[in-house]
Amino acid sequence: MQGQEIAPVTLDDLAEPQFGTAGQELLVMMESIAELCPLDSATLHAQAAAELGLDDFGPRDYVERLELLLDCYRSVPGLSPAGQVNLYAQFLQLLKNRLLLADLIRREPEVLETELVPPMVIAGLPRTGTTHLQQLLAATGLFRTLPYWESLEPFPLPGERGTEPDPRIGRTAQAMDAMHTAMPHLILMHEMDGPEHVHEEIALLAADFSTMFFETLTDVPRWVDHYRAHDQAPHYAYLRLQLQALQHLRGGRRWLLKSPQHLEQLPVVAQVFPGATVVITHRDPVHVVTSLATMVAYTERMFRSAPLDVPATGRRWADRLAVMLDALLRDRAVLGPEASIDLPFDQFMADQEGALERVLALAGEDFTPSARAGVADYLAGHARGHLGRVDYRPEAVGLDPDELRARFAPYSERFLASAG
Repeated sequence: MQGQEIAPVTLDDLAEPQFGTAGQELLVMMESIAELCPLDSATLHAQAAAELGLDDFGPRDYVERLELLLDCYRSVPGLSPAGQVNLYAQFLQLLKNRLLLADLIRREPEVLETELVPPMVIAGLPRTGTTHLQQLLAATGLFRTLPYWESLEPFPLPGERGTEPDPRIGRTAQAMDAMHTAMPHLILMHEMDGPEHVHEEIALLAADFSTMFFETLTDVPRWVDHYRAHDQAPHYAYLRLQLQALQHLRGGRRWLLKSPQHLEQLPVVAQVFPGATVVITHRDPVHVVTSLATMVAYTERMFRSAPLDVPATGRRWADRLAVMLDALLRDRAVLGPEASIDLPFDQFMADQEGALERVLALAGEDFTPSARAGVADYLAGHARGHLGRVDYRPEAVGLDPDELRARFAPYSERFLASAG
C-alpha cells in the first residue's frame, strides 16, 4: 500500500546461508563446471586468447600480480566450487578486456591522443552516500558516466561494435538476474536499476590487477599486504588509458568517477588526474563499518562454503576501514579547498540540492534548469528506502559499537564533529 513503511529485512542467515530454489539450482549448475574453471594463469590466458583470436595483453607486468591473486584465492579456506567458477569468470573477463584494449590501440592509435578534462571524483567510504551522490550528479547530464554494462565489458567484441542494441547490455542483464537470484537482498544494500545503472570504475582498476576490489570478495590477506605496499600510480594510469579509450568509442566531455579506493589514494588521484575536483563523503563510522561488514558477509556466500565466520569478516573490515581513514587523515591536505570539498552524510541528505549546488560550483559547472530537472526526476523515483532496507546490527557481525566509536574518534572529531 502506498505510504506504508516496509519492514526492515533482518539477515539471520549470514553464517549458514539459505538459498531459494532458483538460487540452489544456480549453485548446482556452477558446481558442475568447476573442474573446467581452474584458477590457473596459463589456462585463463589461453581461454581469453582463444575466445577473441587475439594474443596481445598489453604490458606484461600484471602477470606477477595476477598469479599472486590466483594463489591467494586458491588458498582461501573453504573456497566453494561456485566461488571458484565466479572468480574464474571474473578473471577471464578482465583478461579479455586487456586484449580488446590493446587491439583497439593497435588499430586506432589516436586513442592515446584523446583529451581528458579533469574529472569529478567522489571519494568516500562505502555506505557514506557516494552512490547516491554519483546518481544525482549523473542525473544532471553534465558528466560522462560509466554504466554498469560498460564497466564489465568496456570494449566491444570483434564484430559487435556499432550493433544496436549493444549485446553487452543483454549479457549484463543476464548476469544481474543471476546475481539477484542468488542474493535477493543485495539490492537493498546497493540499489542498481539494471545494466544502465551508473557505476563506479572499480572493474576498470581491476583490469590491471591492482585494486582493493579483490579483497571485497573474501579474505585474501597476502593480497591486501601486497596492494598496500605498492605505489598505485601506474595502475591509475592504466585506468586513465581505459577512460581515454571509452571516450574515444562513445564520446563524453568530463568523467564522473567514484570509488571507495580513492579515499586512501588521494595523492595518486591528484597525480594522475591533475586538476580533478574531489568530493569526500563522511558518515558515522559505526554505521559504515557495520553496514559494509554486513554486505560483505552476505556476498561471501557466493565464494565460501558454510559455515561462514561472520565475526571475522566484521573484524577484518573494521581493521581495513581504520587503515583507509588513517590514510585520509594523513593525506587530506594534499587536496586544497580550491579542488576539494568535504560532504558529511547528514548535511547532504538534509539539503541535497544545496549540496549539489556547492559541488557543481566548485567544479565550475552550471546547475542549469535542465540539470535541476534531471535531479528532480531521479529523486522522484528513488526515495530513500523505497525498495526496503536492511536492519544493520553491529553485534550481528561481531562488532561492539562503543569500541568502534573510540577507535574512530580522531576521524569523527575532525570530519563530523562540526557537521551537526
